[in-house]
Amino acid sequence: MRIQTLLSMTLLAVAIPSIHAQEKRVALHATSGPELSWFAVDVAGARLQRQGSVTLPENVQEAWPHPSRQFLYVAWSNNARGTAGRHGMTAFRVDAKTGALSAHGDPVKLAARSVFLTVDGAGQFAVVAYNDPSSATVHRIASDGKLADAVTQPAGLDFGVYAHQVRVDASGRMVVVVTRGNGPEGAKKEDPGALKVFAFAGGLLRNKASIAPGGGHEYQPRHLDFHPALPLAYVTLERQNKLQVYRVTDGPSLSAEPLFTKDTLLNPAHWARQATSAIHVHPNGRFVYLGNRATAAGAENSIAVYAIDNKTGEPSRIQNADTHGAHPRTFALDPTGRLLVVANMQHTATQAASLAVFRIGSDGRLSFARQYDQDTGQRRNLFWTGMMELP
Repeated sequence: MRIQTLLSMTLLAVAIPSIHAQEKRVALHATSGPELSWFAVDVAGARLQRQGSVTLPENVQEAWPHPSRQFLYVAWSNNARGTAGRHGMTAFRVDAKTGALSAHGDPVKLAARSVFLTVDGAGQFAVVAYNDPSSATVHRIASDGKLADAVTQPAGLDFGVYAHQVRVDASGRMVVVVTRGNGPEGAKKEDPGALKVFAFAGGLLRNKASIAPGGGHEYQPRHLDFHPALPLAYVTLERQNKLQVYRVTDGPSLSAEPLFTKDTLLNPAHWARQATSAIHVHPNGRFVYLGNRATAAGAENSIAVYAIDNKTGEPSRIQNADTHGAHPRTFALDPTGRLLVVANMQHTATQAASLAVFRIGSDGRLSFARQYDQDTGQRRNLFWTGMMELP
């Protein structure tokens, strides 16, 4: 009862962004292969206008803004292993008026393809996750926002199998590496998945817990997002097409078992042709959004919308909004929580790759506004997108 009361009181205390507040400048950044473009965002009008782009040395993998919003850190890779591999991370300065990007210092070399990166809340460290081999590195961020030396980590860190995301909690004392594992394939057995929890201090990681319900079997977590005020973490299970909720416990760490498990699809019978993708909790903490993606005919490409119970944190699915495209690997919410933009990653025989713009209602539901087809060319995908308030 005390936990439920705390959840309820805290959730009600989360400020809902005012639609009457002075409009803030918002930029959207989106990638197509090695090209990283920026768009002006008209939040009230639900419109995008492309302004310009930069080209990275290889295909963009992920990006994350500095908490000051003055810098954006971008990982890139040619996806090759060994001596054929070319992988790095570049810091960009963000123009305060337009969101335009200009290189800020020299790029740093990475050991493998970075599948995800994040920055701690103090803006002192960039934490980078790699899927093959599964691992993570920590890179210092200088006071001027430039990338500095990597932090040498202690031996024996447990990064599981196929890391797919990494996040630092709001306290800055916990890092969670989301390790997807791999499903069974032919005679090859399943590689179990897990949420690998690390203590984090001074740029150093320390093994803390491995969260793997059922021993990690039939458990392929892909992405995690923290609630903005409550001690909760929301996790997508990729191959199982599930949403799970974990309690953030003292320490901090995560509960060994989920509090709630929910379906993500309109028709769960399609699960074999489906996978989840990104997940984002609304800035006001009342809703959570996740992507369902597929390329097979008749499968579901949607953003699943859940209302969050203000007493328990339990999510209840209220909508599956068609993304008007194929394979929504990534999507972004504007900082005021009034707009959501989906990157439909792939061309199909009937649909172009596109940026689809949705309005977010006061009830959390999505209404389609318009889409912008993207000429991605051959073998290029809309691999990442993000929105940020300009400094």
